[in-house]
Amino acid sequence: MIWIPIAIIVLLAYIGLLQQTRGTAVRHVRGVGADGVPVAPHEPQFPASVTLLTGAVLSPGNLVQVALSGRQTCERMWADLQSAQRTILLQLYYGQPGRMADQLCRILVERAAAGVHVFLLYDAFGAHGFLDAHLAEYRKAGIRVAAFRPLRLSTLHLAQNRSHVRGIVVDSRVAWTGGFGIDDKWLGDGVSHRSWRETNVRFEGPAVRQMQAAFATAWTEATGVLFTGRVTATPQPDGVTAGLLYTTPALGSTTAERFMAMSIAGATRRLFVTTAYFAPDPTFVELLTTASTRGVDVRILTAGRSTDVHLVRLAGRASYDTLLSAGVRIYEWRPTMLHAKTFVVDGIWSSIGSMNFDNRSLALNDEATLMVLDEQVGKQMETIFMDDLRHAEEITLERFRRRSRIGRLGEPIASLINRLL
Repeated sequence: MIWIPIAIIVLLAYIGLLQQTRGTAVRHVRGVGADGVPVAPHEPQFPASVTLLTGAVLSPGNLVQVALSGRQTCERMWADLQSAQRTILLQLYYGQPGRMADQLCRILVERAAAGVHVFLLYDAFGAHGFLDAHLAEYRKAGIRVAAFRPLRLSTLHLAQNRSHVRGIVVDSRVAWTGGFGIDDKWLGDGVSHRSWRETNVRFEGPAVRQMQAAFATAWTEATGVLFTGRVTATPQPDGVTAGLLYTTPALGSTTAERFMAMSIAGATRRLFVTTAYFAPDPTFVELLTTASTRGVDVRILTAGRSTDVHLVRLAGRASYDTLLSAGVRIYEWRPTMLHAKTFVVDGIWSSIGSMNFDNRSLALNDEATLMVLDEQVGKQMETIFMDDLRHAEEITLERFRRRSRIGRLGEPIASLINRLL
């Protein structure tokens, strides 16, 4: 009867594998009207649809400032941290020792010595490296440091689900999110000296409360301590409509999937996507091709040969032929590593955050992205996208079909594990 426990073990392993490799539950997007057309970003019903499908509220009165790579990010971010008078909330996915880690430590320790309450939450898989040299200093300064989902036997079922969030909140007043990490590759201009091309966003107003809520959710899981408080976030005069979307894994469809699907389906004129890791599953390939065939100018900018994860690039290129054949235009970044995660739809609906266009971001990770419904910000995001194309190589269908045999062999193999990437 030894086959019975063996069968149980195999069955449990199979169930676990299914859970850890699940893809999107979304298959199609249909409008509720008689014509079945999904709501578009320019329609007055769009903000309510966003809330209905994601739970995130879009509120007016937000100041939104886009920052590209380290040269536009670091100095302003350090200044915000140095201005803290009451609290600093800092959540990180990735970090390594170096000048950036040293600078962050100096600022946080100095602010803690001035009486500021500092909370640092880091993903145990992605960000443990940068703490090695400074953990003792943080703790000596009274900074509260916690690891998110440390790798233990008792939590192996969560090992695949990481917190990919990058978030900073200072004094409940100003917040940051994007794709930044604490590593010296985020110090440069994004086009030279191996510095990474990044897009981050600084914001003030009601969306700051949502960034705080995301931090509180993750901090509670990591420490068992639930934050409560008298949170204030002052609406900014002439501010824009925006909201912070915090997404987590789910048994069914995730908010990240619904957000991405409704945004693609709602596009009527243009859809410009910038993503470090482009490895869409068949549902999102179909959504992109459908958008293109109905006349939307769909363009994808993703990492090229300088990517830090070549397997993801191979998996993504497995969908290139289908996308290019449908009229989608695809570009690969040339100079360095492209790490930005943004999109802009019809010049009015923008997303800037940590969410890539792959199964890991859409189904497996915790992610955060600032959603902005504003023509001025949308125009800025389109300008940034078109300017980035100067540093990118367009992949045409004719040229792609002449790629090497090694690429042809590697792409389908990589796509087999697409849901793990």
